[in-house]
Amino acid sequence: MSPVFLSRLVFDLIAAGLLLFGFSYWWLGNVAHEVAGSAMFVLVIVHNVFNRRWYGRIAKGSREPRSLFNIAVTFLLMTAMLALLISGVLISNALSGVMSPYAGFTVRQIHTLAAYWVLVIVSMHLGLRWPMIMGVARKLTGITQPNAVRTLVLRAIVVAIAIHGVWSSFALAIGTKLSMQMTLDWWNFEESVAGFFVHCLAIAGLYICLTYYAMKWLLARKRRPGSAAAVAENVHQ
Repeated sequence: MSPVFLSRLVFDLIAAGLLLFGFSYWWLGNVAHEVAGSAMFVLVIVHNVFNRRWYGRIAKGSREPRSLFNIAVTFLLMTAMLALLISGVLISNALSGVMSPYAGFTVRQIHTLAAYWVLVIVSMHLGLRWPMIMGVARKLTGITQPNAVRTLVLRAIVVAIAIHGVWSSFALAIGTKLSMQMTLDWWNFEESVAGFFVHCLAIAGLYICLTYYAMKWLLARKRRPGSAAAVAENVHQ
């Protein structure tokens, strides 16, 4: 495994951590929030520079459902990130030192809306790449052979994370935030800081699981004997 590839994974992991860090605005305060957000966007730019060749392959790529879904998720993520960046610049005052005339309530709502959609879409983005991530994990840990017990334990953990993610979605009122509804249901950081991050990670885990298993189901359905895709494949053989 090349050092460059590992460096890219580390940068992506830090960017994901900064995204989660930025959600705790009422715990961090504005200055730390803006610094974390600025650092995250620098790493997002680095991520896109590393993956610039992917954009050139879009027109020539496969038109299978997974590929099309990947393209859709990527461009939705770009849209949400741009909304997060633009709204963040408009309401920023700590780093610029100047209170923006656009720093109104609606722009702040859009910033919050974009942030939570970024969390969901990034999780879906990771779910599409989960086989690659697990492959990296196996190489780093030296796992070379399948193990039924290990597989059973990991699947039990996945189920637990998904269930926790559903509970966390209600605990953080994620539905109201994703639909830009007015709510006073904000996390009380005086009671628990770690609990907030656990909920965020569980929600991310839920969408990673849903995306990964949805793609796995689509692939299995495509390969099923008698399916249109399987028939077409046999005709061309």
